[in-house]
Amino acid sequence: MNRPAGRLDRTDARVAWLLMAPAFLVMIVVAIVPIGMTAWEALHVHDLRLPWLGRPFSGLDNFVEAAQDARFRGAVVHTLGFAIVSVAFELVLGVAFALLMHSVTRGRGPIRAMVLLPWAVPTVVAALVWRFLFESQGGLVSTTLRDAGVVAASFDWFVHPWAAWVPIVVADIWKTTPFVALLLLAGLQAIDPSLDEAARVDGAGAARRLFTITLPLLAPAVVVAAAFRMLDALRIFDLAYVLTGGGPGTATEPLSLYAFATVMQRLRFGYGAALSISVFLLTFAFALVWVRALGRSLVEKEPA
Repeated sequence: MNRPAGRLDRTDARVAWLLMAPAFLVMIVVAIVPIGMTAWEALHVHDLRLPWLGRPFSGLDNFVEAAQDARFRGAVVHTLGFAIVSVAFELVLGVAFALLMHSVTRGRGPIRAMVLLPWAVPTVVAALVWRFLFESQGGLVSTTLRDAGVVAASFDWFVHPWAAWVPIVVADIWKTTPFVALLLLAGLQAIDPSLDEAARVDGAGAARRLFTITLPLLAPAVVVAAAFRMLDALRIFDLAYVLTGGGPGTATEPLSLYAFATVMQRLRFGYGAALSISVFLLTFAFALVWVRALGRSLVEKEPA
């Protein structure tokens, strides 16, 4: 005897929830609970330098202090600036590398493996390598530019506030562009090759086919790659910590590094938790923006 469709739907729904329950449990334990505990800590005054104060409830005082903190505002500007510049370069270079790998007909496997090598290098190792390359005395980049007359003999990348960002941005681009390229390569392979062939038959040149067919159809993949990279770039910590330590002064200090210094050096756990929640809110806001952008791009892609 056949069961009613409504009962089947309810049974399938229960099975689906049961299958998803372990994943939800893991997400609650490793993500939601720590975020909740950090948010609760941010609502208290907790300073290990003043243990006699205890942990009194302070409401939003830590967030108000952050809004009035010039160092916090500078860290936000540093974080946004780094994310925008690095992700923009990575998308442009990622598209170029993806097109190059897509056009290769022989040896695709080894070429893709070689392109992915920088992404496989641990971030701390990559940061140490690029710090060595940009060292003022004997660094390959500094020596080459000095011999070419581009920079002065006494120039030091890690002393000048703006120049100190160059090693950080370059290291991030070098490491993460291959990841972006592989994501975009997957998007290129999903495009129907008959569209490009039809345009070629109609006499469209390579540039016209790229800007009227390939890039518009690649837009959803670009949005996804940009979302992954932007969310990761907004949480930058290890590159800045190893390459510059946030210096000179606080010129290259992103928000995550400021939160780390507040907790581990200044021992202000409550205020550091508020800064950490600020990092979370910043990345969450960008996630919402990018999800909406992805939804619009998918809607525009669907035929009428």
